Amino acid sequence: MLQPQNPANADILVNINGELAHRDRAGVSPFDSSVQNGDAVWEGLRLYDGRLFRLDAHLARLRRSAEMLRYEGYPGEDRLVAELKRTLAANSMRDRVHIRLTVSRGVKYTSGLDPRINRRGCSFFILAEHKPPVYNNTAGVSLVTVRQRRPFADVLDQHIHSCNQLTSILAKMEANAAGADDALMLDTEGMLAETNATHVFIVKDGVVRTSTTRACPEGITRAAVLELCARHGQRFEEAHIPAAELALADEMFVTGTMGEITPVRRLDAHEFGAVPGPVTARVSAWFRELTRDPAQGTLVVD
Repeated sequence: MLQPQNPANADILVNINGELAHRDRAGVSPFDSSVQNGDAVWEGLRLYDGRLFRLDAHLARLRRSAEMLRYEGYPGEDRLVAELKRTLAANSMRDRVHIRLTVSRGVKYTSGLDPRINRRGCSFFILAEHKPPVYNNTAGVSLVTVRQRRPFADVLDQHIHSCNQLTSILAKMEANAAGADDALMLDTEGMLAETNATHVFIVKDGVVRTSTTRACPEGITRAAVLELCARHGQRFEEAHIPAAELALADEMFVTGTMGEITPVRRLDAHEFGAVPGPVTARVSAWFRELTRDPAQGTLVVD
């Protein structure tokens, strides 16, 4: 699924280390670790009526990722929130906005891989766009199972929410070549992991099931769905799900900040029934209600 260009984003201002600049004139040093090695961590945030949904959870995951990579000179949460507010105000944004917040290891004094040549602390970048959910939440999306696998922590810990997304790009290229919207990725043991961009849920005999996080990040939207299921008495479980069980599901849906809750209409050659299915529709309605709850967001636009 190719995201269309939005003319509303033609002249947005982006934030580079606290400096606001037009998107076409913003600059990042070629010595920055994000450019040199993809050595950066990121979060996708969504703005609902002036509030960033579960901002505290996103900032906590961002910091954990940076700590796992032993970043030094990490900017404080207060600074990041202040700069998020400045960026949104400068762009007159209040709703239907997606933000990519990135923190890198920072600028190196010479080109190279060794973290010891980073002496100036972290860099941060804030990109806010007018962007409603990117998937078709009515018609659903198509997935294809790809060869590219998600590794375990002994190869690359997926709990590091890294900007180095080469495995996702390779998976997406496979999906594009197959004419599918996105790629369904298994772990190295052949169990469900996630897609190239979202977490995956299936529904079988009234039970909502999703993979463990041994080979995928602990998603913020994923966690919200599990909480909603518990709150509303919907049976659910986290499990190692073999690939062979996926096409036997009654329903399938994917979750993420970029697209919220999206039904899957087809996996490989298997067409699912009604889209969205009844359980998917209920979960989606619960999630929409959750995003409207002021207690679930941090007010950043008055």
